[in-house]
Amino acid sequence: MNTPENEKLSVSSASPLRGAGVTAICIILAVILADQILKFYIKTHFYMGEDFEIFPWFHLKFIENNGMAFGMELWSKLFLTVARIIAVALLVWCLVKIRRMPGLRRGFLVAIALIAAGAAGNIFDCVFYGVIFDNPYPPGIASLFPIDGGYSTWFEGRVVDMLYFPLFSFVWPEWMPGVGGNLFQFFAYIFNIADASICVGVALLIFFYSGDVSNAFSYLGKRKSESK
Repeated sequence: MNTPENEKLSVSSASPLRGAGVTAICIILAVILADQILKFYIKTHFYMGEDFEIFPWFHLKFIENNGMAFGMELWSKLFLTVARIIAVALLVWCLVKIRRMPGLRRGFLVAIALIAAGAAGNIFDCVFYGVIFDNPYPPGIASLFPIDGGYSTWFEGRVVDMLYFPLFSFVWPEWMPGVGGNLFQFFAYIFNIADASICVGVALLIFFYSGDVSNAFSYLGKRKSESK
């Protein structure tokens, strides 16, 4: 039985999320600023490969990579940079379009904003770092705006990684085929705040907001058909 109170709640739950645009902008700016501040600090205070232990399970270890999240090497550098720019543009476009979608949930908005912010954070490294930083051999530390120029060209910079969580390690028993006697370390990847932002955003979509993705596509398709 529908009462006035139930009808009011139904209308409220289907209404656009108030302040959705401001929420997305704040998340994106906060992630990008935190990511770039830490990267600038690491780049100008650590030499390549330097490992600073904060806790036994958490280190700051400076490495760079040419590829995607967690140092994976896929495709060419220029392709990856352009792909990131296109991905961020599409995500920002999506955020602009769905901010007034009825029934938009804040968690779904946060997930999309985290993914967009993470992709944007690594774009700065790719586009600018090759020009504004040099890359001396260890134990030399990079200079910002070096007199002799940067280590590469526009769109060819390397992504700075530093977050390292060696939670535990062990040596496989000698009798284990293929891996016997080898050291196993969990978690061996080194990443940055932008990578973490992307992974958290994707995890939120997969585990909590997969249905919202379909709703967003339906809403965008409806908006497109109405505009014709």
